[in-house]
Amino acid sequence: MTTTIRYSPAVEDRTASLPLRLMLAPAGTAPSLLDGAWWPRSHDLTAELPALTAALDPLWGRITHVTVNPTFWPVIPRKVPVNGHVVGVGWFNAEQDPHKLLLLSYGVGRWDLLVIPPETTPAAAARLMAEAADPLGALTASALMDEAEQRRIAEETELSLVSVWDSEGGHGASLPTSRSPAQAVVSQAPDTPEGS
Repeated sequence: MTTTIRYSPAVEDRTASLPLRLMLAPAGTAPSLLDGAWWPRSHDLTAELPALTAALDPLWGRITHVTVNPTFWPVIPRKVPVNGHVVGVGWFNAEQDPHKLLLLSYGVGRWDLLVIPPETTPAAAARLMAEAADPLGALTASALMDEAEQRRIAEETELSLVSVWDSEGGHGASLPTSRSPAQAVVSQAPDTPEGS
């Protein structure tokens, strides 16, 4: 399920007019390692969490607490006001995956979201969101991010190789006549004197 919600906060913030970038696993599917993905617009939890929790409250019950790993969050507020109530914010270093956000709803349950870095390209973010929301997904948040990074490096390498090929005349170069590789090797072998 993809959720795009316009958020109207009581206090003006810079993310208020932008749609929430969130994708959740389909309702009623078997639990997997992740319940979806969230792609915030900044590393500012105070600005980002109100829209997220306001969108999830009607879907999952009132979100009462959120935990993060501080690796990618420079400032972690202790509390964030959301639609007339307060959401507590906590953090764990080693115990929590740095690419995951835990959301707790009193008496209802816990949900785990992949947090996609704000600087991620739209194409990579869309791919990550779909993978995190897949109910058959078996990768952790960090494993998904590692896989995305390997894919990015492979794509950059391929583009670099194509660029070198083109710059050396490979793209427009005429191809040799159709000879088999064996014929090409034989035709390039030096002549040997008879009787050797």
